[in-house]
Amino acid sequence: MSDTDPAQEPNSTETPDLELSVIIPARNEQRSLAACMASILSQSEPGFLLGQHWELIVVNDDSTDNTRIIAAEAASTHEGVLVLDAPPLDLSANGGFTGKTNACWTGAQAARGRYLLFTDADTIHQTNDISRSLREADRHDASLLSYSPRQIVTGFWQHAVMPLIFSELASVYPPKQVNDPASQLAAANGQFLLVERDAYFSVGGHRAVGKSVLDDVALAENIKRGSRTIRFRYAPEALSTRMYWTTAEMVEGWTKNLAILFPKPVALALWRVLDLLLFFGLPVAAFGLYWLQPWQRNVILLIWVRTLWRFYSRVARSNFSAPDIAISILGVPFFVYLLLRSVSRHRFKKIIIWKGRNYNTSP
Repeated sequence: MSDTDPAQEPNSTETPDLELSVIIPARNEQRSLAACMASILSQSEPGFLLGQHWELIVVNDDSTDNTRIIAAEAASTHEGVLVLDAPPLDLSANGGFTGKTNACWTGAQAARGRYLLFTDADTIHQTNDISRSLREADRHDASLLSYSPRQIVTGFWQHAVMPLIFSELASVYPPKQVNDPASQLAAANGQFLLVERDAYFSVGGHRAVGKSVLDDVALAENIKRGSRTIRFRYAPEALSTRMYWTTAEMVEGWTKNLAILFPKPVALALWRVLDLLLFFGLPVAAFGLYWLQPWQRNVILLIWVRTLWRFYSRVARSNFSAPDIAISILGVPFFVYLLLRSVSRHRFKKIIIWKGRNYNTSP
């Protein structure tokens, strides 16, 4: 059981005795945690040895499955692995944390690394990607480095809908603008978020963004606002993730996030509905309206071709496979549903559900 108090900030000015602390917040992750830990524990290389140069901290967030047992088994056979329990969570409107920020803050307090890497339990890390990320952060003088992983999807609706969501994320948070110090735009992905210890504690870490559902973006905003450099990019060579195992999980997860990820979610929903209508309506009009002159039919078909080009060039930003991009038009109704459902939960019901907990979204 962790004996750290999330209300007390450690002395971040103390010289850390390790290069890196990898922190995994985990709630009911028995399906994914073992593979995630195995991919991280295999990262050791000359000059980057577990227990000597870096550590792995798993923070159990009040799991009701075998998450803690899996973590403890790894800790019993690997030096440098620590398992903690997050303190009890206050779910009242005045509570200062969500489950994830509470777990991340607990891990950060116990961490001994000069860098802190927060990564989700559903990620799989490629060989030596963590040591390479440290060198990348140093090369770019980045106080925060975040990767967007390759997404592993299953089932028709994930293949059709996820490219739409990630293409919109790429449009709203273009990495070139995020990485530009002259721009105020900031973004990060909590699936892989590497941050300098001093930078993290100087802005209050996860405690300062404790109630935020988008804690990764909020933390990046705080660090960039402090005139520090952040770097964000798509990194399929570094890691992959399976965010959702079922369609129901996907619905719950994106309901939590979409309304606050996108600045105008209702307008976005309407634009995607227009895409759908033009995509299927223009060919019907061109060939179904028998009184049209040939030149009129050709104009309609040219507009249709432009519609296809605009839609698919946008979805191509998602970095998904060509087959997934091709069928994404069929996922538009589901995407619109998720957008409007998220808006309803955030703006009207003021309650979102995530991993078995109800969070109040009222200011």
